[in-house]
Amino acid sequence: MTRFALGVEYDGTGFAGWQKQAGVRTVQETVEEALSRVADGAVRVAAAGRTDTGVHAFGQVIHFDCEKSRSADAFRRGGNAHLPADVSLVWAQEVSDTFHARFSAHARTYRYVILNRPTRPAVWAGRVTFEYRPLDAPRMQEAAMALIGRHDFSAYRAAGCQAKSPIREVHALRIERRDAFVILTIRANAFLHHMVRNIAGVLMAIGAGEQRVAWAGDVLAGYDRNLGGVTAPADGLYFLSASYPPAFGIPCVAEHEWSYGGAPSSG
Repeated sequence: MTRFALGVEYDGTGFAGWQKQAGVRTVQETVEEALSRVADGAVRVAAAGRTDTGVHAFGQVIHFDCEKSRSADAFRRGGNAHLPADVSLVWAQEVSDTFHARFSAHARTYRYVILNRPTRPAVWAGRVTFEYRPLDAPRMQEAAMALIGRHDFSAYRAAGCQAKSPIREVHALRIERRDAFVILTIRANAFLHHMVRNIAGVLMAIGAGEQRVAWAGDVLAGYDRNLGGVTAPADGLYFLSASYPPAFGIPCVAEHEWSYGGAPSSG
């Protein structure tokens, strides 16, 4: 039995999220079907993070076990040959059987991309969140500082979130403007359901001048989702990367290479 790790990139527009569900198209099922054809047997994968409907990924990490004699590159090339255009296997490698895509990760990074201009997008439709109101990125950054560190994020998770604990540690949260784009990049040990989109919703309201800078911290301290703002759309959300102990040798390609239109990567 050999364990493989792969990096997966996908456009989430046409998927009902990562996790396999009956009767709908999901990234997990699509990837498993492609890899199973290469393995000549059923393949079941585990992922670093489960993305929602419409959420994209540049650096999703998965792992699976295979009894057949196959090389890592055979899974990358063969898997891509059986995948649709909106999913790609970027890299593949053998890993030790102690590696787990989800439980071995010590951090994940998401990026939320807002096209901030008076007119809606055409080329970027479905891949960015459109906001016509002028956003003050420095004001959003000031507000975001209250969310960095280890906190109870009950006010920033979905009502139906099934995580046992609302405690998460945000390592970094950066907001910057590049031309018409406002880009939010957040790194944490793990995320709650809708956590990034709820944070984005709060910070966008602050950036538009609808709320005080202190509101982000006030929402956090309230521990009540009903006190928060609107959940921002999924369109602009990207799973950028997962980070692992160096001993596993897992690349973190997307965080350094990713760029978006006129907004070069800050990785």
